Amino acid sequence: MDNPDLSQDGTEPPKAEPVFNLPNLIVILGAVLIGIHSVRSWVLPPETDLMTLFMFAFWPVRYLPEVAASGQWPGGFFSGIWSFASYAFLHGSFTHVLFNVLWMSIFGTALARRFGTSRFLLFSLLTAIAGAGAHLVSHWGDQVPVVGASAAISAHMAGAIRFVFDFGGPLGVVRAPDSIAYRLPARPFKEALSNPQVFGFIVAWFGINLLFGLWSTPLAGEGASIAWEAHVGGFIAGLLLFPVFDPVPRRPNILT
Repeated sequence: MDNPDLSQDGTEPPKAEPVFNLPNLIVILGAVLIGIHSVRSWVLPPETDLMTLFMFAFWPVRYLPEVAASGQWPGGFFSGIWSFASYAFLHGSFTHVLFNVLWMSIFGTALARRFGTSRFLLFSLLTAIAGAGAHLVSHWGDQVPVVGASAAISAHMAGAIRFVFDFGGPLGVVRAPDSIAYRLPARPFKEALSNPQVFGFIVAWFGINLLFGLWSTPLAGEGASIAWEAHVGGFIAGLLLFPVFDPVPRRPNILT
């Protein structure tokens, strides 16, 4: 009897690749972000959603001494601490959250496969905090809240470019199998800049965010401007923290 799993020459036919080959961690995080925004948009009454923003969005104004001392802000002292991270789970619109999930699916996937769950989550947390800190310094006392995972996702981009464009990397000219592509030793940052793809990506990324900073009108019909300083803070934190979190041994120096 013929084996239906074998081709005519007796070999196994190649297996089809799944259309969406994402780590479970990225799928779960994406579902959480979309789910939270769906609940806010379709379930919570407006007054409850407003209270959610007061308690979990990042508001620079709440750190003014006179505002902090009043003790009147919803959530009190602890809200002022957790909002450095919780703002990343809130978004301004479905367009906002879907774009962030898309970029996380691309660059966060590469980093999650390299770091593993615990390292990836801690890396994302610290870089989200760094993004909020950068925005606080540049917008001290601002009464406009900041929401969105863009700072952490900017850090995912910064971390991923340290290896994805290398020869054999996931986005390299020649791609190695997954077991190797995501475990390539990262080159030192100065050496990585010699890769035109890495250098071009960084220049384009900072150029786009500079455009966001110079553009005074909210983009794409959104009701709020883009907090580009938080993006930059997250990106720089990602560059600095990548070698601290990277579990793959660095390339040895070759003496000539």
